[in-house]
Amino acid sequence: MSKETSDDILAFFVKAANQNDLNLDITLNVKGAIVSGTTISAQEYFSELSEVFEDGNDISKKISEQLMHASEGAESHVEEPAHYIHLKHTKVFCGDSKSTPSKGKILWRGNLSDIDGFFLGKIAESTSSSN
Repeated sequence: MSKETSDDILAFFVKAANQNDLNLDITLNVKGAIVSGTTISAQEYFSELSEVFEDGNDISKKISEQLMHASEGAESHVEEPAHYIHLKHTKVFCGDSKSTPSKGKILWRGNLSDIDGFFLGKIAESTSSSN
């Protein structure tokens, strides 16, 4: 059974991020995984993702341009209902206490209808282990 609608409160937070650049620390339950990060607007997501490709070869530069167009398009559609949530400083946890290894600035995009639950705040990994 698939969900046709998302959580109205979560959709409100996403709309606030898209319309007012609300950066909110949040942790999501997504199909058994835990995704923890800070909300950003769709415009910021596409703009930052564009930067990843801008210094590459011709194909990378073309991808960067397309992502910048998506950023501009997201800005002009802020009044429409949100279908995706965008996060920065993201960590993904799958079944253990450590997040999925990653390098650099991690951006994440998820479909609101796939999110099973959430809480405000981010999960911080401990830097030391005690036995």
